[in-house]
Amino acid sequence: MSVCQAQPLLNRKIMIGISGGIAAYKIPELVRRLKDWGADVRCVMTQGGQAFITPLTLQAVSGNPVHHDLLDPNAEAAMGHIELAKWADLVLIAPASANTLAQLAHGHASDLLTTICLATAAPLLVAPAMNQQMWAHAAVQANCDTLRSRGVQIIAPDSGSQACGDVGAGRMPEPLTLRDVIAAALTPVTPVLAGKQVVITAGPTREAIDPVRYLSNHSSGKMGFALAAAAQQLGATVTLVAGPCQLPTPAQVKRIDVISATDMLAAVEQHIDAADIFIGCAAVADYRPRQVGADKIKKQHDQMHIELVKNPDILATVAARKNAPFTIGFAAETQQLEHYATGKLQAKKLALIAANNVSDSSIGFNSDDNAMQLFWHDPAGQIQQRTLEKASKSAIAIAILQHAAGLMAATSSQP
Repeated sequence: MSVCQAQPLLNRKIMIGISGGIAAYKIPELVRRLKDWGADVRCVMTQGGQAFITPLTLQAVSGNPVHHDLLDPNAEAAMGHIELAKWADLVLIAPASANTLAQLAHGHASDLLTTICLATAAPLLVAPAMNQQMWAHAAVQANCDTLRSRGVQIIAPDSGSQACGDVGAGRMPEPLTLRDVIAAALTPVTPVLAGKQVVITAGPTREAIDPVRYLSNHSSGKMGFALAAAAQQLGATVTLVAGPCQLPTPAQVKRIDVISATDMLAAVEQHIDAADIFIGCAAVADYRPRQVGADKIKKQHDQMHIELVKNPDILATVAARKNAPFTIGFAAETQQLEHYATGKLQAKKLALIAANNVSDSSIGFNSDDNAMQLFWHDPAGQIQQRTLEKASKSAIAIAILQHAAGLMAATSSQP
C-alpha cells in the first residue's frame, strides 16, 4: 500500500471550527483520525465552544496552537485571521450551533471563526448539531438553505437519543463519518456519470391497513440518499423517488415523495424512459393488504387476520423493459448473502446487485456505515464479485457508482 493510499489526506490543511454544543466532545477524536490520514489540523473555537471543551485538549491532539480571539494582539500583528483563512485547504465547522448557522447565513464577522469563513476561499462544510426541535425550526432550515445556495456543504445530522433526553434528528455524525466527508470534498472525482440520467428509489414503503395503521419496515433511506448525492457528485442528473423518510434532499437532486409500492412504481414509470441507470435501493414492501379499511378497524377479537397480496416488483419491472436502463438492485439479507444475492441477480436479469448483511447492526438499517458485496456477470456470463469493506454510506455509494460506470463503459466498448 502506498503512502497516499494509507494517508489520503497527506499534507492537506484542515481547519476545524468548534462552536457551542455538547457534540464538541467528539472533536479530539476527529482531529486524531484526520492526523492518522496525514492531515495538518488547526482548530478555531468560539466562546461557546470553549465552554464544552478546552483549547489545551485540542492543542494536545492537533499539535498546533488553538485560535479563539479575533483581536489577539500577537496574531493581528500579522493579520492572523487572514493568514488562517489563506492557510486552510478546507474549513469544517463541527459542531455548528443554530447561532453559528445564523451568523454564517447573514454574513456576520463577529468572532474569529465567522471572520475566517468570510475571508477564506477554501470549501466550507458545516455539521449542525442541536436539539431536534431547534433543528426542525423553519428559521434554522432557511439558514441552511441559504448556505447551500452559496455552495456550503451541509452535513446532515443523525437521528437518535440526544443529551437533552429528546429523540430525533440533530446529532452530529461520528468522527469517522466526518473524516470520510472531508476526504471526499478534497478528493477530486472524475465525473464518470456526466450526461447520464439516474433514477433511484430509496426508503421504505407504507402499505395501508386502515386510515391509522400500515405495514412497513426499518429502512431509513440513508443508503438511497447517499447514492443520490454520489450520483450527482459524479456528474449525473438525478431523480430520487423516496418513500416515507425524514432525510434532507441532496443538493441538486430532484425528489419525488411517495407512500406505497404502487405509488413508487407509478413515479418510477413516469421518469424511467429517459434514464440511463436505475437503482432500486428502496425497501419496497413485498405484500400489501388486499382490502384497506375505510375506517379504523376496532379491536374486537384476540386475533386478527389480514389477507395480503403481492406488491408489484419495481426492480424486475424496470429490468424487463425493452431497452432497459442499466439496472442495479440491492439485497438486504440476514443469511446466505451470496446465494440469495446471485439468485436475485439472475432471476431479475440485473446488471449489478449490491448485497449487505442487515443482521450486523453496525451496517444494517439506520446505520451510517455499510459494507457491500457486489455481484455481476462478466462478458462470458460468469458471476464475478467484489467486496467493499466497511465505510460510510457516502463512500460506499461512490464506490458502487464508479464500479457501475466501469461496467457500463466496458459493455459499450464491446463489438
